[in-house]
Amino acid sequence: MLNVCEILGTKYPIIQGAMARIAEYHLAAAVSNGGGLGIIAAGGQSGDWLKDQIKKTREMTDKPFGVNIMLMADNVDELVEVVCEEKVPVVTTGAGNPGKYIAKMKEHGIKVIPVVANVTLALRVERAGADAVVAEGTEAGGHIGETATMALVPQMVDALNIPVIAAGGIADGRGIAAAYMLGAKGVQLGTRFLVAEECIIHQGYKDAILKAKDSSTVATGRSTGHPVRIIKNKLARKILSLEKKNAPEEEINELCTGTLAAAVRDGDADNGNIMSGQIAGLVHKEQTAAEMIEEMFKEAEKIYEDRNSICRSGSTV
Repeated sequence: MLNVCEILGTKYPIIQGAMARIAEYHLAAAVSNGGGLGIIAAGGQSGDWLKDQIKKTREMTDKPFGVNIMLMADNVDELVEVVCEEKVPVVTTGAGNPGKYIAKMKEHGIKVIPVVANVTLALRVERAGADAVVAEGTEAGGHIGETATMALVPQMVDALNIPVIAAGGIADGRGIAAAYMLGAKGVQLGTRFLVAEECIIHQGYKDAILKAKDSSTVATGRSTGHPVRIIKNKLARKILSLEKKNAPEEEINELCTGTLAAAVRDGDADNGNIMSGQIAGLVHKEQTAAEMIEEMFKEAEKIYEDRNSICRSGSTV
């Protein structure tokens, strides 16, 4: 089994999460230059937009990077064609089973890493030829599954013969060390990278993350079967109120239309859809993406050194 750094071609086994309307070439290039795998989020975007993003990313880094494709997108076939034509090094996928596309992408030299939230789907994508999977727990921001990272990761590790990359609830070296103790071979982070200096979101969005506490997020959309984790604000309360009243899904969707843009572009902390993971309460400072990555892995290494020291001393801790 290849390790995650060998699969990604990176210095560190870390992937930047695909955040729709947020993860574009500035952030992707910065994460890749910092030793991780930067990701361009193609969800909701056109093929021409994606081609331009790939071009701009390559102008800013000579390191490997990736593209995320949301399988529920109406133009998923077009996006797959683009990544194949451009021979993007890595593709991550979300919101579905990428099985029908995996062989084609691998024929073009692309490493395929689906983001999955349950073991059943993980086994399917492994059989289809996936190079690794991202096991994303319900602590993550944005669209989520039901199982927590701590329960999900070891079950996937036991079930699969390809590397498992942990996601959801990770923002520092302690989270990375914990993921490895659960059997993961790498990590994916989204929320911490929201406050990277290279991230293009409005400062109001970043401030909402920096001010967050452990209880600052909520999962909306569970009544419709499409849960999304966001920062608690006026919009979140309106959505939850409609769900409590069993309002039609169309009414909830209408309320949410344009709210992600309101958060990303305008920094509307009250009525914007501020997607965030539960770990936001641990995110306290803005840094470059490279500084974040280096700091987290130094912390993780220190944890391992301390653990080994405790074991050698014969402590029962």
